[in-house]
Amino acid sequence: MPSDELTRLSAVELASLIRTRKVSSVDATTAILDRIEQHNPAISAFVTNHREEAICSAKKADEALMSGQRVGPLNGVPFHVKDNLFVAGSRTTFGSKLTETNVTADDCPAVERLRKAGMILVGRTNTPEQGWKGVTDNRVFGITRNPWDLKLTPGGSSGGAAAAVAAGMGSIGVGTDGGGSLRIPASFCGVFGFKPSFGRVPNWPGSGGAMLRHIGTITRTVADMAAALDVMAGPDPRDLMSLPHTGERYTPNLDKGIRGQRIAYSPNLGYAKVDSEVASICLRAAERFAETGAIVEQVSLDWPDSYDTWSVFFFGTAAASLEKKLSTQGDLLDPGLRQVVEKGRQLRGVDFANALAARHEFWERVRHIYERFDLLLCPTLPVPPFAVGQDDANPIDGEVLGPLQWTRFTYPFNLTGQPAASLPAGWTKAGLPVGLQVIGNRHSDLLVLQASRAWEQLQPWNDKWPKL
Repeated sequence: MPSDELTRLSAVELASLIRTRKVSSVDATTAILDRIEQHNPAISAFVTNHREEAICSAKKADEALMSGQRVGPLNGVPFHVKDNLFVAGSRTTFGSKLTETNVTADDCPAVERLRKAGMILVGRTNTPEQGWKGVTDNRVFGITRNPWDLKLTPGGSSGGAAAAVAAGMGSIGVGTDGGGSLRIPASFCGVFGFKPSFGRVPNWPGSGGAMLRHIGTITRTVADMAAALDVMAGPDPRDLMSLPHTGERYTPNLDKGIRGQRIAYSPNLGYAKVDSEVASICLRAAERFAETGAIVEQVSLDWPDSYDTWSVFFFGTAAASLEKKLSTQGDLLDPGLRQVVEKGRQLRGVDFANALAARHEFWERVRHIYERFDLLLCPTLPVPPFAVGQDDANPIDGEVLGPLQWTRFTYPFNLTGQPAASLPAGWTKAGLPVGLQVIGNRHSDLLVLQASRAWEQLQPWNDKWPKL
C-alpha cells in the first residue's frame, strides 16, 4: 500500500490491516514518520521526533503478532503525545524556556496504557507554555500553524496534536483540556476532540491544575476515539480523583444510535456573542441532528458566564506553579502567561472558597437542563480560526474580554467535569472548519460518543483533507 494511503487510514482501519498482516507496523510507522518529516517544517506540529525508538517499537509489535502473542486492538498503530504529559525518557518541555532541557523518567497513565496496548509513540506535539492559552506558540519551538491555512492558528493548547491529526501525521494525538484545550483545536482543525468525564482517564503527576484538567485524545474518527478510550480509561492509585471502573466498553456500543434521545440546542448558553457565519453553521448542524432520530429543541438559557469562577482556579494554579520563579526567571516566561501568574498571585484563600461555592451554584444551573434533556449542543467556539500571533480572538461587536474569555463555550464544562466533544459541524465560505460541541450529563461518556458517531454517519468529515 502506498505511503500516502497508509497515512490516511484511521487507527482502527490500520490496526485491522496490521492484525491481518496485510500491512506491517514498521511500514505504517515509517509512512507516518516520513510524512512528519515532509510536512512538519511548514506546520510545526511536532517538537520532538522519536523516529529511531518508534521503528524499534514497531518491529517488536510485528514480532509479537508473528509469534502468536496476544496483542491489543491498536497494536502497531502510531500515536503522538502533547509536550506537557510525562513520557519516559523523553524531553518534556511544557513549551517553556524554564524546562527546555527537562527529561521525564516515567510515562503518565494514558501513555503507559497505550504503549502497553502495543501502540507506537512517534513524537511529541507542541503546546503553548504550560498550556496557558487557546493558541499554540512558545519561545522554545515557535508557532504551530493550521494545516487548512498556514496564516491561521490551529487553536490550543493541544494545537500541535490537532494540526498533526488534521495533516495525516498520526491518527491519534493524546492531549489535555483544562478549559477547552482538546475541543478548541479540534474545532479549528476540522477533527474530532473529546474531553472525557473528569477522572475517566487518570491525571498524574498531580498538581493544583489537575482540578480542571481532563486527559483525552484528538482523532479523525469517532471509532478511533472510542478505541483509544477503551485502553486509557480506568482508575489509577496515583490519581485520587480517578473514576472507578464501570465495566462500560465504548467500541462495542458505539453504533447503537441516539434515536429517541432528547437534545437541547443553545446558540449562546445565555451570554455569548457569536460570529454570524459560525452561528448559522452550528444552527443548521443542530437542526440536522433530528435526522438521527433524536428529538431536538432549541432552548433559551439564562446561565451566567462562568469565567470569573473558572479563572480563579486557572490563574491561581498557574501562580502556584510559577510564582517562585518570577523574581529570577520571570523574563523567560511568555508575557501573557506572566500576566496570568501575576493575577493569580493576587488571589486570596477566600477567593478560592468563593469560587468553589460559585462552582457548585453554576452546576445547579447546568444540571437542570439534564432533567429535561439527555444532551446539550452549542457552538464549540464563537469564531472561526484567526491569525497566528494573537493570544486571543478579535472581539465581537466591541466586547471587552479577559484572557481566554473568547473560549466561553468550553471552559464552563471543565468546572462541571462533564464529558464534552467537538465535532466538525461544517465549513465557512472561506473553507475553514467550524465545530459543534456535544455535552453530556456527568459520566455519560458513551452517549456523547454515540451521538458523535451518529452525526459522523449523517455528515462525514473524514474525507476532507487540507491541501499541503
